[in-house]
Amino acid sequence: MNLNDLRDNVGARKKRLRVGRGIGSGKGKTAGRGVKGQTSRTGVAIKGFEGGQMPLHRRLPKRGFKNIFRVEHSEVNLGLVQKAIDAGRLDVSKPVDAEAMKAAGLTGKLAAGGVRLLGRGELTAKVEFVVAGASKSAIEAVEKAGGKVALLVPAESAPEAGAAE
Repeated sequence: MNLNDLRDNVGARKKRLRVGRGIGSGKGKTAGRGVKGQTSRTGVAIKGFEGGQMPLHRRLPKRGFKNIFRVEHSEVNLGLVQKAIDAGRLDVSKPVDAEAMKAAGLTGKLAAGGVRLLGRGELTAKVEFVVAGASKSAIEAVEKAGGKVALLVPAESAPEAGAAE
Protein backbone atom coordinates (compact mmCIF):
# COMPACT_ATOMS: atom_id res chain seq x y z
CA MET A 1 0.00 0.00 0.00
CA ASN A 2 1.29 3.44 -0.93
CA LEU A 3 0.14 6.88 0.18
CA ASN A 4 -0.89 7.69 -3.37
CA ASP A 5 -3.22 4.66 -3.36
CA LEU A 6 -5.30 5.86 -0.39
CA ARG A 7 -8.94 6.45 -1.30
CA ASP A 8 -12.24 6.82 0.54
CA ASN A 9 -14.55 3.84 0.50
CA VAL A 10 -17.12 3.90 -2.29
CA GLY A 11 -20.14 5.90 -1.09
CA ALA A 12 -18.30 7.48 1.85
CA ARG A 13 -18.57 10.92 0.29
CA LYS A 14 -21.91 12.04 -1.10
CA LYS A 15 -22.20 14.94 -3.54
CA ARG A 16 -24.18 17.95 -2.39
CA LEU A 17 -27.63 18.21 -3.98
CA ARG A 18 -27.78 21.32 -6.16
CA VAL A 19 -31.25 22.73 -5.57
CA GLY A 20 -33.13 25.28 -7.64
CA ARG A 21 -31.88 24.03 -11.02
CA GLY A 22 -35.10 23.52 -12.97
CA ILE A 23 -38.27 21.46 -12.50
CA GLY A 24 -36.75 18.37 -14.10
CA SER A 25 -34.35 17.94 -11.16
CA GLY A 26 -37.19 17.51 -8.67
CA LYS A 27 -35.74 20.25 -6.50
CA GLY A 28 -36.38 23.24 -8.74
CA LYS A 29 -38.45 26.42 -8.21
CA THR A 30 -38.86 26.47 -4.38
CA ALA A 31 -35.88 24.14 -3.79
CA GLY A 32 -37.69 21.95 -1.27
CA ARG A 33 -38.60 24.85 1.00
CA GLY A 34 -42.32 24.79 0.38
CA VAL A 35 -44.26 27.96 -0.47
CA LYS A 36 -43.88 31.40 1.10
CA GLY A 37 -43.68 31.98 4.85
CA GLN A 38 -40.89 32.46 7.33
CA THR A 39 -39.06 29.19 6.72
CA SER A 40 -38.90 29.69 2.96
CA ARG A 41 -36.75 32.75 3.51
CA THR A 42 -33.04 32.69 4.13
CA GLY A 43 -31.48 33.14 7.57
CA VAL A 44 -34.28 31.41 9.49
CA ALA A 45 -33.72 28.75 12.12
CA ILE A 46 -36.54 28.38 14.61
CA LYS A 47 -34.60 26.65 17.37
CA GLY A 48 -36.70 24.33 19.50
CA PHE A 49 -39.83 24.84 17.38
CA GLU A 50 -41.72 21.58 16.93
CA GLY A 51 -44.52 22.59 14.59
CA GLY A 52 -46.85 23.88 17.28
CA GLN A 53 -46.35 20.92 19.63
CA MET A 54 -45.12 21.98 23.07
CA PRO A 55 -41.31 22.01 22.69
CA LEU A 56 -39.21 19.56 24.66
CA HIS A 57 -37.52 22.28 26.73
CA ARG A 58 -40.95 23.42 27.94
CA ARG A 59 -42.34 19.90 28.49
CA LEU A 60 -39.60 18.93 30.94
CA PRO A 61 -39.89 19.99 34.61
CA LYS A 62 -37.69 22.73 36.03
CA ARG A 63 -35.09 21.53 38.51
CA GLY A 64 -32.44 22.98 40.76
CA PHE A 65 -31.40 26.37 42.01
CA LYS A 66 -28.46 28.64 41.17
CA ASN A 67 -27.37 30.74 44.13
CA ILE A 68 -26.14 34.06 42.72
CA PHE A 69 -24.52 34.97 46.06
CA ARG A 70 -22.35 31.82 46.23
CA VAL A 71 -18.67 32.49 46.91
CA GLU A 72 -16.18 30.14 45.24
CA HIS A 73 -13.00 29.24 47.11
CA SER A 74 -9.78 27.55 46.05
CA GLU A 75 -9.44 24.59 48.43
CA VAL A 76 -6.10 23.51 49.87
CA ASN A 77 -5.59 20.52 52.17
CA LEU A 78 -3.06 20.56 55.02
CA GLY A 79 -1.29 17.48 53.63
CA LEU A 80 -0.40 19.40 50.45
CA VAL A 81 0.83 22.35 52.51
CA GLN A 82 3.13 20.03 54.50
CA LYS A 83 4.49 18.51 51.25
CA ALA A 84 5.23 22.02 49.91
CA ILE A 85 7.01 22.94 53.17
CA ASP A 86 9.08 19.72 53.05
CA ALA A 87 10.01 20.44 49.42
CA GLY A 88 11.07 23.99 50.34
CA ARG A 89 8.45 25.72 48.19
CA LEU A 90 6.74 27.42 51.17
CA ASP A 91 8.52 29.73 53.61
CA VAL A 92 7.04 29.21 57.11
CA SER A 93 8.95 32.15 58.65
CA LYS A 94 6.36 34.51 57.09
CA PRO A 95 2.55 34.19 57.22
CA VAL A 96 1.30 31.90 54.44
CA ASP A 97 -1.41 33.60 52.37
CA ALA A 98 -3.17 32.92 49.07
CA GLU A 99 -0.37 34.40 46.95
CA ALA A 100 2.28 32.30 48.70
CA MET A 101 0.20 29.16 48.13
CA LYS A 102 -0.26 30.02 44.46
CA ALA A 103 3.49 30.64 44.07
CA ALA A 104 4.15 27.24 45.71
CA GLY A 105 1.82 25.58 43.19
CA LEU A 106 -0.82 24.52 45.74
CA THR A 107 -3.64 26.23 43.83
CA GLY A 108 -4.14 26.95 40.19
CA LYS A 109 -6.05 30.07 39.29
CA LEU A 110 -7.17 31.75 42.52
CA ALA A 111 -10.95 31.82 42.97
CA ALA A 112 -12.67 35.13 43.70
CA GLY A 113 -13.42 34.08 47.29
CA GLY A 114 -9.78 33.35 48.12
CA VAL A 115 -8.34 30.18 49.66
CA ARG A 116 -10.13 27.85 52.08
CA LEU A 117 -7.98 25.57 54.23
CA LEU A 118 -9.20 21.98 54.67
CA GLY A 119 -8.09 19.44 57.27
CA ARG A 120 -7.17 16.38 55.15
CA GLY A 121 -3.62 15.21 55.72
CA GLU A 122 -1.19 15.92 58.54
CA LEU A 123 0.61 19.14 59.40
CA THR A 124 3.74 18.98 61.56
CA ALA A 125 5.28 22.40 60.87
CA LYS A 126 4.43 25.51 62.88
CA VAL A 127 2.75 27.76 60.31
CA GLU A 128 0.76 30.99 60.47
CA PHE A 129 -1.99 31.10 57.83
CA VAL A 130 -3.89 34.13 56.51
CA VAL A 131 -6.80 32.69 54.52
CA ALA A 132 -10.40 33.49 53.55
CA GLY A 133 -11.79 30.39 55.27
CA ALA A 134 -10.86 27.22 57.11
CA SER A 135 -12.66 24.13 58.34
CA LYS A 136 -12.83 23.36 62.08
CA SER A 137 -10.59 20.32 61.63
CA ALA A 138 -7.99 22.41 59.75
CA ILE A 139 -7.91 25.09 62.48
CA GLU A 140 -7.54 22.39 65.18
CA ALA A 141 -4.71 20.67 63.28
CA VAL A 142 -2.82 23.95 62.73
CA GLU A 143 -3.16 24.98 66.38
CA LYS A 144 -2.11 21.48 67.51
CA ALA A 145 1.10 21.90 65.46
CA GLY A 146 1.73 25.25 67.18
CA GLY A 147 0.58 27.56 64.39
CA LYS A 148 -2.43 29.80 64.02
CA VAL A 149 -5.07 30.65 61.42
CA ALA A 150 -6.16 34.24 60.73
CA LEU A 151 -9.37 34.54 58.72
CA LEU A 152 -9.82 37.43 56.31
CA VAL A 153 -13.05 39.40 56.73
CA PRO A 154 -15.05 39.54 53.45
CA ALA A 155 -15.46 43.07 52.05
CA GLU A 156 -19.28 42.85 52.16
CA SER A 157 -19.47 42.11 55.90
CA ALA A 158 -16.74 44.57 56.93
CA PRO A 159 -18.04 47.81 58.52
CA GLU A 160 -18.05 50.89 56.28
CA ALA A 161 -15.12 53.25 56.68
CA GLY A 162 -16.19 56.47 58.39
CA ALA A 163 -19.57 55.05 59.43
CA ALA A 164 -21.25 56.62 62.44
CA GLU A 165 -20.72 54.58 65.60
